[in-house]
Amino acid sequence: MRLLLVTLLLAAACSSSLPAEEAAPAGSSAGEAASQAHTVALTLSGPDGEYTLQVEVADDPDERRYGLMERTDLAANAGMVFRFPGDADGGFWMKNTRIPLSIAFFDNRGEILRVLDMEPCTADPCPTYDPEVAYRGALEVNQGYFDELGVEEGWQVRLPDDLPSVR
Repeated sequence: MRLLLVTLLLAAACSSSLPAEEAAPAGSSAGEAASQAHTVALTLSGPDGEYTLQVEVADDPDERRYGLMERTDLAANAGMVFRFPGDADGGFWMKNTRIPLSIAFFDNRGEILRVLDMEPCTADPCPTYDPEVAYRGALEVNQGYFDELGVEEGWQVRLPDDLPSVR
């Protein structure tokens, strides 16, 4: 029965316009995925200097699937970075995300390609926030944080060199 449920969930996810990773697996919770993410220092670099944030790393399908769902707050200099094993081209959505976020999509060299603001969504249908470019990673922070720093296309995202491989 559980195998049938997982198969149905995967089929439903693949039939939507959202990336398949956004479908929730049976028997998992947002809290489980969030507790598995590790935290690192990430550096944002631009013409006016460098800024360090403490970010949770979502580098496997479960962590990327849940992201910041169900969170009620996020520290001022914190966020979540989503790492992908290859270029991605789908959008993000805010299903069950309770706080407004900004997202910066970046390439394999860390160059920011697009910055978008996203609004919380607790009921279907939730909009998809598509950067309309291929990207290797994405950084989510509190909405307005990028505006405060002046972050825009061309800035750099730098992660520690010793991160494990993306799954």
